Amino acid sequence: MSHPIITGIASFGMSGKLFHAPFINANPHYELRAIVERHKNDSRERYPDSKLYRSFEELIADPEIELVIVNTPVQTHFEYAVKALEAGKNIVVEKPFMVTAAEAETVDGLAREKNLFLSVYQNRRYDGDFRAIKDVVTENMLGELKEVELRYDRYRTGHSGKDHKEGDKPGAGNLHDLGAHLIDQAIQLFGAPEAVFADVFTMRKNMEANDYFEVLLYYPRPFRVRIKGTVFAKESPYPFILQGENGTFLQQRSDLQETKLLEGVVPSIETWITTPEGFDGVLHTTINGEDVRKQTRSEMGNYMDYYEEVYEALRHDRPNPVPASDAILTMKVIDAALQSSSERRVVPLS
Repeated sequence: MSHPIITGIASFGMSGKLFHAPFINANPHYELRAIVERHKNDSRERYPDSKLYRSFEELIADPEIELVIVNTPVQTHFEYAVKALEAGKNIVVEKPFMVTAAEAETVDGLAREKNLFLSVYQNRRYDGDFRAIKDVVTENMLGELKEVELRYDRYRTGHSGKDHKEGDKPGAGNLHDLGAHLIDQAIQLFGAPEAVFADVFTMRKNMEANDYFEVLLYYPRPFRVRIKGTVFAKESPYPFILQGENGTFLQQRSDLQETKLLEGVVPSIETWITTPEGFDGVLHTTINGEDVRKQTRSEMGNYMDYYEEVYEALRHDRPNPVPASDAILTMKVIDAALQSSSERRVVPLS
């Protein structure tokens, strides 16, 4: 067995507590060596065997650390990714990868120059509900697709208290935060769009960062993908809607991983959550000339698969689960959406 990947985490906020530390600590292919907390000591109770550093600079100065998780606010991703690569560290960068596509391309170029590993953490690829819609697309259950809508709705009329997400800063706003998930999923399903048209603005009073977005992705043939997010949704329609020549597929957002992680459940490489109770999707299509309508249940997701794939990439030269090229394309769509909304025109994706 290859020696474990000695890993350090750059911050211990929500993403560190839920999406990184539990998976790294529970995976025998990793050793959680260090965690950065600038002022608190929250990590000591759960991960007492790890080192506590007070700065990112201390973390990347540790000669034993091979992989650094850059899960700080997006406004610091460029600076910290560059510093980590300059220090000779492989990196995983939390989504959104960077503030702009230009930053993303610069960091990717540096990683290539240094011959270091760079991956972007896109955990929603590993949701059970997304896997369900991916199966429908892959198996061509609806015939030629005509339109797809991917939504991420919330009801949050006040400020979350996270200024890096909702303040007057580059990269703040719902489009970078949740839109990055949806854009990545669309690209995984359908590839790069040809052009983008978008409406991005702020609905809440006394707020500065965008909290509403509607992005239309133009693809060849008569096919469109709509990505949408709002903070005024006490009730929401199906977040995944696929319409094809032969039928429709509707899928609820039903993955239970984040809920279980909040409850303190420890993840594992094996299945550690159950499928949703009851049905969470509807497939209505034509199969062999017959009209078929049935309720469906999504499969189980597992964010641990991402870290397993990172391990395989680093130790056995397997494919990078989320290469920088994927994230650069996501950033180009975000850039184009912001430009489109500002100029009120369709923006070709270069």
